[in-house]
Amino acid sequence: MRPSSLPLLLAALPLALAWPTGPEPNQITTLVTFGDSYTDAANPADGGSAWPTYAAAYGPFTLLPYAVSGATCSNNLTYRPVSPVMEGQVPLFIEEVRNGSVQVRWEDTAVTLWIGTNDVGVHELLTGGQRPGVTLVNTTRCAVDWVRVMYAYGARTFVFQNMLPLQLTPLYSASSYPNRYWSLQRNATEWNVFMTEITTTSNALSRLMLESLAPALPGAHIGIFDSYALFSAMHAEPSAYLNGTAPLNVTGCVNSCVFPLNASVSDTSSARCTVAEGSDRDSFLWYDELHPSEQSDRVVAREITAAIKRTSEQWITWLS
Repeated sequence: MRPSSLPLLLAALPLALAWPTGPEPNQITTLVTFGDSYTDAANPADGGSAWPTYAAAYGPFTLLPYAVSGATCSNNLTYRPVSPVMEGQVPLFIEEVRNGSVQVRWEDTAVTLWIGTNDVGVHELLTGGQRPGVTLVNTTRCAVDWVRVMYAYGARTFVFQNMLPLQLTPLYSASSYPNRYWSLQRNATEWNVFMTEITTTSNALSRLMLESLAPALPGAHIGIFDSYALFSAMHAEPSAYLNGTAPLNVTGCVNSCVFPLNASVSDTSSARCTVAEGSDRDSFLWYDELHPSEQSDRVVAREITAAIKRTSEQWITWLS
């Protein structure tokens, strides 16, 4: 570096320091969660406690859970007969804030969203069950619009959890079998390839959209939590994350049910089910054919807590 350039560099430092990204360490004391069964604390889909429950203890945070199992981002795009994020969960939260049922101080509150699994999976985009004309662009934009909507209500710290590698779940793997989520004939290899394209494309789109949105929201802290990378790491190196007493398993699941081909999934009497018990459960990446295990959720909770409290940046990118 030439000596004459040093004053210019020093002069630029205050400007750079004036644009911090992410909340201050230990600033966040309240966690508001939105999403589907991956986040539903009232009806955990991991056979134990969902990740927000663990995060509330690890933080510690005051937890305000609004995620609903089976939800999509918007029923105007991908319909499910449960409360979607945009038309159900968000309005409920805002109404409870307005009527005093819950109280939040936006400056120490983080809002999180983990959505997309039901939007893109069986009965929706993967199998053509979405509203006519709806594409992956629409469902991804809906999730990103959640940031814009919550910002307008006053939220300032956002954790946007991207989609995990659904192609690694037993439901969408190339070696999948007729199960509680889909027992009909299908080409498992084709589904696996298609789901890989869906998850990677949606995550790339959401990142680009959030990068474009962030400068338009002054005072906001927007973080992308890389669920895809975290679960890929757990799949590739399970001994660093799973700690059960059975052999480590990233392809099977704690609660597995193999159905006869074309059998009714509501009739479990026809299925051959195996269930891991006790500490053996913590050896599995997946709880059932679609959902992460409780041990996986503990890891998610630990890493999201570390990201929010600013003790680790490993799995999060703060855009603002």
